[in-house]
Amino acid sequence: MKSSKARKQRKAFFNAPLHQRRKQIGSHLEENLLLKYDKRRVPIVQGDTVKIMRGAFKGHENKVTGIHLKKHLVEIEGVTITKADGKQVAKPVHPSNLLITKLNLTDKWRRQRLEEGLSSETKKEIEKEATVQIKQLEEERIAEEERRKQEEAEAQAKEEEESAEEEPTEPKEPAKSEKAKEKKTESTKTATKQEPVKEKPKKTTEKTTKSTPKKKPAEKKVATTEKKSTPKKEQKPKVDASKEKKEKQSDKKEEDKK
Repeated sequence: MKSSKARKQRKAFFNAPLHQRRKQIGSHLEENLLLKYDKRRVPIVQGDTVKIMRGAFKGHENKVTGIHLKKHLVEIEGVTITKADGKQVAKPVHPSNLLITKLNLTDKWRRQRLEEGLSSETKKEIEKEATVQIKQLEEERIAEEERRKQEEAEAQAKEEEESAEEEPTEPKEPAKSEKAKEKKTESTKTATKQEPVKEKPKKTTEKTTKSTPKKKPAEKKVATTEKKSTPKKEQKPKVDASKEKKEKQSDKKEEDKK
């Protein structure tokens, strides 16, 4: 049920399910396609060739690489922007700014929908174009697989080279050194054969008693430490304090009398 109210129309558009959004993301057909298929507008599919009619990339024509159903945007090959870190990122474009110049006919369900109500001649033309596109797709897929295999083989070869460089190679000794070693071993063998065997002296059973002088016990050293004689201080004769006081008092009395 459609409503004439703008707020309800906007709500239905932005809250639409994905199967309805796919139909909403459509663009106008070029004039020759419009006459061929007898349709003005068709939903965009990945693989369609598209021309940008407005914006910074006006006039750019290339294949569609991706479709964002939730955002109602389309990604086109070659339409990119550079980020602050230098990376190239795809710049999505709104489908209303696009014009379809060539349709992707590899999907049989899409062909059936486009062939509805058309003449037999146009249907044959559509089938021929579809077979050509399918062959091109297969060739591209095979070429991509070969390229991927080649890249993997190159990467594996590089890894093997790096591993071989990391492993330490043992230096081979020259042939002369081996010959010299063989000569040395031969000379040592001949020398051992020519050397006479020395007779071992027979052990005598007689016991030899050696007179070892007995050690005297170590005399204990008496440490004679002479004490230093320090001169003692002369001791003063002790005088009673009470006697001194009495003498002083008696002296004072005598002076007072005089």
